[in-house]
Amino acid sequence: MAQQQQQLRDEEDEIVYTLDEALTAVGFGKFQYFVLGYAGLGSMVDAVEVMILSFIGPAVKSQWGLSSTQETLITTVVFAGMLIGAYFWGILADNYGRRQAFFSHCKVNVFLFQIGSFSPNYISLLILRMLVGIGLGGGPVYGSWFLEFMPSRNRGIWMVIYSTFWTIGTILEALLAMIIMPRLGWRWLLALSSIPSFAALLLYIFTVESPRYLCVEGRISDAHDILRKIAVVNQTKLPPGMLVSDQVTELNEELLGSKANKIFNFKKGLSSSLMLLSPNLLRITLLMWVVYFGNSFSYYGIILLTSQFSTGENRCFSVALHVKNNSSHYRDVFITSLAELPGLLVSALIVEKAGRKVSMALMYVLGSLFLFPLVVPQNEVLTTALLFGARIWIVGTFTLAGVYCPEIYPTSVRSMGCGVASAVGRIAGMVSPIVAVQLVRGCQQMAAILLFEVVIILSAISVLLFPVETKGREIVDHVSL
Repeated sequence: MAQQQQQLRDEEDEIVYTLDEALTAVGFGKFQYFVLGYAGLGSMVDAVEVMILSFIGPAVKSQWGLSSTQETLITTVVFAGMLIGAYFWGILADNYGRRQAFFSHCKVNVFLFQIGSFSPNYISLLILRMLVGIGLGGGPVYGSWFLEFMPSRNRGIWMVIYSTFWTIGTILEALLAMIIMPRLGWRWLLALSSIPSFAALLLYIFTVESPRYLCVEGRISDAHDILRKIAVVNQTKLPPGMLVSDQVTELNEELLGSKANKIFNFKKGLSSSLMLLSPNLLRITLLMWVVYFGNSFSYYGIILLTSQFSTGENRCFSVALHVKNNSSHYRDVFITSLAELPGLLVSALIVEKAGRKVSMALMYVLGSLFLFPLVVPQNEVLTTALLFGARIWIVGTFTLAGVYCPEIYPTSVRSMGCGVASAVGRIAGMVSPIVAVQLVRGCQQMAAILLFEVVIILSAISVLLFPVETKGREIVDHVSL
């Protein structure tokens, strides 16, 4: 009998299972709901900052008598900081772990949000806003962390649900601005907007490291401990046998090339950055940069256009376009923020049916159709309705790109890949105010809208040129050469 038991144990030791098989076995349960909530909280921090840009600039311009260029610079320096931060946090996450990255991210944001509300003058505000941008550059780490706990089944839908936290953040910030700005001013808005960062910092102690990251680092035992904890919380069981690190699969060969004789686990940020431009990833990386640039350019541009059209800054045309008061400004920003809800709903409905690539291309086309009538001035109601419709589809492309990007990059460079793509998007965020604010104010509304149209169409073409559809596919862990 003892001999039979020993034989059974030996046979079980010979059985192995991969991380994807383990995640499928433990399923999506209570543990992933917590991961979703925490990652979503991190996404809300980013969303709050983006929405603040619509309110702080006009308020500070009025209070301090700033020029239009100085007002635009307040937005630009935030995106410049995000450009730096996205690269820095990507290195930190890929080399020291996702958990370490977002812990540092939370601490930086809580401090800078608070101190920014005490800015005594324009220069200090610019410096602090840029530092806030550096802190906010770590936002993509949360998406990578959440993805790495997901079973492949219905992964796209759950990533879309994760994106709803961004929308919740934008809506709550618009509501907060409607309440706080007329009564207490922009300083209180900055201070109170740090609440999501503070909550994320308090809840950090309940988080765990990504088991996929641990496997890539060779820490199989630590990854197994976390998987066992997930199984206990979800009241499921791990497969029998021993956990092994995923090796090069057919997907690796399709995505990264057939020369799978070597597997590199890069430890340094510079090596990871260069790997993004290696022959096997170059096409993916360049196309992803175009897509993220287009998404950010159009998304932030629509937000800023809403602000410009509702505050009455464009006086070049005799058509009664705007209601020139602050309540109209907050109202229109809030209304167009609600457009993100149907955009997310449509994304969730089609992401696992039509796939990532076709869905994004279709949404780009629909977004461009809604923007096009604005090449000529429209009345206030029609302008708001068109911006509402455009934002529905552009937030859809933004959401699906957030699903596709972490899926297509290997674990060993995932945070870096998504971080650098996000950084390119921040460049678009710096350019967007020039188009959305300066061109419109300079009586060049047609030129501004046509430029948005060109960027959106180029993004749609880039999506169709991606080599792989990731719907239903396993996630790649290693970069093969």
